[in-house]
Amino acid sequence: MLNVNVEHIGELAVVECEGSIVQSEAFKLREAVTSQKDARIVVIELSDVYAIEGGGLGMLAFLQRWARDNNIRFLLFNPSKAVRSRLKRARSIAKIYIATLEEMMALVVYACG
Repeated sequence: MLNVNVEHIGELAVVECEGSIVQSEAFKLREAVTSQKDARIVVIELSDVYAIEGGGLGMLAFLQRWARDNNIRFLLFNPSKAVRSRLKRARSIAKIYIATLEEMMALVVYACG
């Protein structure tokens, strides 16, 4: 099961995910992200995601394209070791950027400014 919560900090939308991102649950992530049309930056926070399968990886690739088409910066943050490993093996999303803690702190400061 996937739980999704969105936090807004200025033009920054942080989409917090918890659980596993599988095809049957990926629509929740799509709805949460594509409803952020007013954001300039969307971050998918993955620290509480313990697994991601092919459908979830495909959804991340779709969301990356959607963000680019809407002139929105799209980042991932804090994937667990298992999720990071799966992301590295997925060719379709090899170019999705994983932000460091320092970069996230800078984004929050920017969004609050």
